[in-house]
Order: sequence, then structure tokens, then C-alpha cells
Amino acid sequence: MNPIDALFHRLRAENRKAFMPFLTAGDPDLAFTREVLPAAAQSGASLIEVGFPFSDPIADGPVIQASYTRALDNGLKLPAVFAALKDVTSSPGWATPVVAMTSYSIVWKKGPDAFIAAAQAAGLSGAVVPDLPVEEADDLSRRCRDKNFNLILLVTPTTSPARAEKIVKACGGFVYVVSVVGITGERARLPVQLHEMIARLRGMTDLPLCVGFGVSKPEHVRDLKAIADGVIVGTALVRKLEAATSPEGRVKTLTEVRATVAALSAALN
Repeated sequence: MNPIDALFHRLRAENRKAFMPFLTAGDPDLAFTREVLPAAAQSGASLIEVGFPFSDPIADGPVIQASYTRALDNGLKLPAVFAALKDVTSSPGWATPVVAMTSYSIVWKKGPDAFIAAAQAAGLSGAVVPDLPVEEADDLSRRCRDKNFNLILLVTPTTSPARAEKIVKACGGFVYVVSVVGITGERARLPVQLHEMIARLRGMTDLPLCVGFGVSKPEHVRDLKAIADGVIVGTALVRKLEAATSPEGRVKTLTEVRATVAALSAALN
């Protein structure tokens, strides 16, 4: 069983929800990535989403865009990202599933089969591909299923019911439910329509439904735990990476990431 599927099977049996932090690979460098991912896992992360920096992100807000730019400006390359993730996931006692958040351009450039093989060799269990239209996803979805690698696509508030049904059928592991119209970033509150959106999706799929975009506060998490199977928090954590450019800043960032993950995970369960 894919580790993501095993995770949600266990959490459902325990009546618990998945807390899923998002962190950028290579910001400020891969040495820090090797530190911050275990810090998140040890503080309550159920699954970790790792952003693969890309020069032209579509849905990411200014905080994550800046994080990607910092990583790319330091000469980050895809093979080095995979190598760093392998160092983390092969460490003794590691048991937290990891998924990539990546542009389809990165997958296409490497080649879908080669990307899946490299990701699995690095210990990844799936990939969120936010810019892959469902109308063009059949080939990658089939390749991922054949390799027991979960492809995760996004459903947004503006997705029509007909497209949503196609999206959830192409997904594996879980469905990424975008809570708001627009880009990633912290919001004061989540839209009330989100409850209706998740209820509609429940009628289309048995896959776990995990909510991201705009989730940043314990009150958001407490609101979502009644309706979602997991919550994804990115900007509130990635913002902290800005300070990790000195030894003192790294210690401060690790402390703050641990505290934020622990608080949000506790609010969820």
C-alpha cells in the first residue's frame, strides 16, 4: 500500500485528521531542508508537502514565490533536491510520507517515468501537480497508478461539478481542495461556501479531502476538522524560512516551525 493511503487508512480508523505542512526545498539551502523536514515531522506533521522551486509558479502567493526565488538564486537543481530528500527519508526511524508540489513543466522536462522513478528513489510517495489540467492528466495519472505513486490534483471553488468528477477520478492518495479563489497566502477567515464544496465532493469520491490555501491559524484548523480529512499549511511556515540565513536565524526558524506545527496539529486533533 502506498504510504499516503496507509496514513489515511490509519487516521480514519483512529478518527484523526492529517496535518500537512508545506515547506520549500532549498530555502535558504538544502542543508537547512535536511534539518527543517525532520523538525516538522517530530512536531506533529502527518505528511509533508515539499515545494519544488519553479521560476513561474501559477497559484503561489508572494511569500512562496519569494521562497522559490531564493532557492533558485542559489543554483538549486532537481537532482540535488532528490538527493537531499533521500537523505531525510532514509534516516533511521523516518515514517512520515512526503509528497512533491511541482509544476508539470518539471515533470515533463525530466520525463514522467524518470521523474516518478527519481521521486520514489528519494522516498516520495506522490506529487501534487497544480498546473496540470485534468483534460491532459490521463497519461500521467496512468503512469502514476502503474508505479503506485499518487498523483494529486486541485479542485477549486470555481471548478464545475463535471470537471471536479474528472479530477477526483484522476487523483490518488487524496484530493487537494483549494479553499479560496486566488493564490496561496494567509487569510483572516475561510469562506463559508467551503462546507458546501466539500459536501459535494464527498458524493463524488471516497478519497480523503485535504484543504489548503489560506489556512494559517488554529481557528481555521478547528473549523476544518469537522469537514476535512486533512489541512495543508504553507505560507505561514514558509514565511519563517526568510530568517534562516544565519546560524542564529536557523535556530530561530527551526524553533518557530516546531512551535507552529505543534500548535496547528494539536488544534486539528
